[in-house]
Amino acid sequence: MKKKFMLCLSLISFLLVFTSCHGKLVPKKNGVEFIDFEVPEAFDETKEHEITFWAKNDTNKVQQAIFNQAVESFEKLYPNIHINVVQYNDYTKIYSDVITNIATKTTPNISIAYPDHVATYMEGGDVIVPLDTLMKNEKFGFGGTEVKFDSIKEADILPKFLSECKISDRYCILPFMRSTEALYVNKTYLENNGFSIPEIFTWDYIWEICAYAKEKALKEGATMIPLIYKSTDNMFIQLCKQYEYDYTNSKGKVMFLSDDISDMLLSLVEPIEKGYFDTFKRVSYPGNYFNKGQCIFAIDSTAGSTWIGTEAPLLDIPESELVSFDTLVTMIPQVDDKHPYMISQGPSMCLFYKEDPQEVLASWLFMQYLLTNETQIAFSKTEGYLPVTSTAVESIEFKTYLENEEEYAVKRAATKLIMDQIDHTFVTPVFNGSSLCRSAAGYLIEAMFNKKYQDQKGVKELYSIVNTRYKLSTYETK
Repeated sequence: MKKKFMLCLSLISFLLVFTSCHGKLVPKKNGVEFIDFEVPEAFDETKEHEITFWAKNDTNKVQQAIFNQAVESFEKLYPNIHINVVQYNDYTKIYSDVITNIATKTTPNISIAYPDHVATYMEGGDVIVPLDTLMKNEKFGFGGTEVKFDSIKEADILPKFLSECKISDRYCILPFMRSTEALYVNKTYLENNGFSIPEIFTWDYIWEICAYAKEKALKEGATMIPLIYKSTDNMFIQLCKQYEYDYTNSKGKVMFLSDDISDMLLSLVEPIEKGYFDTFKRVSYPGNYFNKGQCIFAIDSTAGSTWIGTEAPLLDIPESELVSFDTLVTMIPQVDDKHPYMISQGPSMCLFYKEDPQEVLASWLFMQYLLTNETQIAFSKTEGYLPVTSTAVESIEFKTYLENEEEYAVKRAATKLIMDQIDHTFVTPVFNGSSLCRSAAGYLIEAMFNKKYQDQKGVKELYSIVNTRYKLSTYETK
């Protein structure tokens, strides 16, 4: 871990002095000073361009095929642009490879990314192209007169999702798909055991059900982990938001090593000690227990909905181990069901500088193409994703899909959850180091399973360990 961190620091130090012919992005104490990309007056269609796009799929061949179809359709419109799609199934691997390639000036042209990762890329010189000028360009921007396809307009991107794309007050990414976390519930178990099903579950009620389920399983000699949480990073961040405790601010100040957070972490000790819940890192993917009836509540991304439920199309456990039940998809548990919060997440796209402005423009055109209805609707159908444009969401095709009973019900319910609760979603501040803050947040939850940290003294020791491991005191800018 220490070697990897030092390598990352070395690369970032290199990036801080990296420049190219496009001008310099100057790191400042209060953010980054941008030099706008100068959009060419015309696109030279006589010049051949090889464009590399690093895509992300969930080991889903249908998703891979959708990217490939987008390339085929786009290249018919622009025969001089040739798109090479490199398929990844892990965001962390993309991030690691981009960092490595920045140092050697061999980044892709476009990449699927998380905002946290892009904030780190930006600490170098001309690495990430700010998109404001491109978006508003009359010829090649959104709805541009020279664009050869039905380009979306800026107003077509759902405002909530577009607002998530600013870093240092500039648009540095575009949303591609959006998801959130969902609470997947064994509805049949609750009904058979006399529990009511509220519109929104509170954590208090969740622990009450978990206590019953654990006791019942012990009497019957059955395996039972009542609740399994996939992402402890998200668990920590969403609990902070629900309790209204400070996490970080936009200047990179880490605020979650506080007495309030200490109390929050210690409130998990009883559920942990009594076996009410566990985590993906400690046991297994939530669906593996949930689909066998050995877990009542699975908390996972809506983008994992095709793996969850006893009729899930991507089930990877033997049919003989399945238990038949109805699956309910609803909002994650809340501290206060009158003021619910859930995280907004999902893949975005970033554009990398290249020496040839024509190459950057060619890349931008394909980046726009990925926001057209054909790609947006097709990709959203593969999982519990929501398209990021109103044109797609409000289309007859998408509405028909959501009502199509031949499509997996859990997947459709997961998508509807995002649509219905979009006003209750939130994102955390993005800055160089925010990705490591997320890792630190998850580490704090995982560490609470260790008895040595299960009191106030132990949490203070844990804070010291986390601060040192993730260098949390180094991120804030003045």
